[in-house]
Amino acid sequence: MEDESDAEAQPGYTVDELAARAGVTVRTVRFYGTRGLLPPPVIGPRRVGRYGTGHLARLALIEELQRQGMTLAAIERYLEQLPPDLSAQDLAVHRALVASWAPESAETITRRELERRAGRELADRDVERLAAMGVLEATGEAEVFRLDGTLLRLGVELLDVPIGHDTILASRTVLLDHARSAAQELARLFQEEVWNPYRESGRDPDHLTAMKSLSAHMQPMVVQALVTAFQRSLSEELRSAFRSP
Repeated sequence: MEDESDAEAQPGYTVDELAARAGVTVRTVRFYGTRGLLPPPVIGPRRVGRYGTGHLARLALIEELQRQGMTLAAIERYLEQLPPDLSAQDLAVHRALVASWAPESAETITRRELERRAGRELADRDVERLAAMGVLEATGEAEVFRLDGTLLRLGVELLDVPIGHDTILASRTVLLDHARSAAQELARLFQEEVWNPYRESGRDPDHLTAMKSLSAHMQPMVVQALVTAFQRSLSEELRSAFRSP
């Protein structure tokens, strides 16, 4: 019986077959290849490029990262950090872990629907402020946005708060910088304590199941811990800053 490594060593998809299996266009496959997101195909007889299960798994991971809202540049950085010898199964595990942490509230919405959901008309300045707060972002299509529905209500309420646009941008930068640092440390911890033992275990199915379960349960615990720590720290800082001399 052919094992997984043997199957991956014998690519069997043309670019059309790969695109069809992945649910993308041939143009998308070629574009990802030119950006370095996909390894080049193996050139077979008659100079026809052949792709394998590793390419298919990588395409699925890229699509999952895009659904999470990552830009192509961010996806490039993400993939560059992955070990070069990952198998199709390893890439599928990464996709499962990414999906378990991906926000479920992101959606594409028109300007008219956004105003209906907000319960008010939104001037261009309002839209800019919502974008500055991370509630929505432009899609490149006129009057169409990517919306984080969980933040919409709070964002709309803050539109009437006398906070300058520059202050909102500066605050968001501070929060993102610290959030990114925390995420990097958590990712490093997860890799050292969970991912590496999984690979060293010979990809034991029981270990894989346990790892996916841990990933799913880590998300709410991490979010709650960050929110609680932030609330306590902010309260302490505000009390200190406005304490009467």
